[in-house]
Amino acid sequence: MIRVELVKLVRRPRTWVSLVLTCALPFVVAVFIAVTHLAPPPGQGSAFLSAVLASGALYPAAALALVLPVFLPVATAVVAGDSIAGEAAAGTLRYLLVRPVGRTRLLVAKLISVTSYVLLVVIAVTVTAYATGVLLLGPSRAGAVAHAVAGTPAPGVGAPTAGVAPGAGAITSLSGTPLSLLQLAERTVGAIAFITVSMLGVAAIALFLSTVTSSALGATLGALAALVASEILVTLNAATAVQPYLPTRYWLAWIDFFRDPIFWRNIDRGFGIQAVYVVVFLGAAWANFTTKDVTA
Repeated sequence: MIRVELVKLVRRPRTWVSLVLTCALPFVVAVFIAVTHLAPPPGQGSAFLSAVLASGALYPAAALALVLPVFLPVATAVVAGDSIAGEAAAGTLRYLLVRPVGRTRLLVAKLISVTSYVLLVVIAVTVTAYATGVLLLGPSRAGAVAHAVAGTPAPGVGAPTAGVAPGAGAITSLSGTPLSLLQLAERTVGAIAFITVSMLGVAAIALFLSTVTSSALGATLGALAALVASEILVTLNAATAVQPYLPTRYWLAWIDFFRDPIFWRNIDRGFGIQAVYVVVFLGAAWANFTTKDVTA
């Protein structure tokens, strides 16, 4: 059953269209930066975007920051919202369950398919952004990431950093210490894992709504409405008491992977809150789906 769902995922044009569109935004932004050599002023714009002129190898981090707020959650909600409701709307859900396929097994297969899609998109954005950054913006040099993100001037960007020779392929962490390309790769992998888990929280909400309604659009819009409400409450001072428990509260905590040492506090909280949302909403989806009277 899992193999069948993965094959369906690969064969759907929607998968590849959404993948291309998600990767296209960072590519277009990189082209504009490479042509104009203009990036947002330090401390403004998307995270890391003001530092990519000094270090093209940083562009994967900037690309992830570009797609995370809107594009990635929307794509995840669409795929997860369609998982069960889409089958019901097409009239195929009942036929799937007529075969010797348990509802729990079908739900697990759908979840694995959605997880594979999220991981595919995040890795694709990272790989294409790295290639784009190196080709269009130049290889990694001793950059000024800490100062670019914090909004402070960078002292001696082209000067040797302590323990790192010029042109050695090192960049500057958010804490001002040099990172090798290997360290950058390891921290990028950590960011990919964090973002993937964050999107699984979105997928769990959409999957639950997909078992409640037979409208894939309704499930998708319901999940997006929950995320929009969370984003509004995160910025509202009156909602301070509930902000630590909102699904989008720690979405940008992956940036702390690029500090030296890594600042684990918000990362751990982000993993924890997403784990709660995944467990609660997947449990609710399972309880509803396994007892639901399927007529379509």
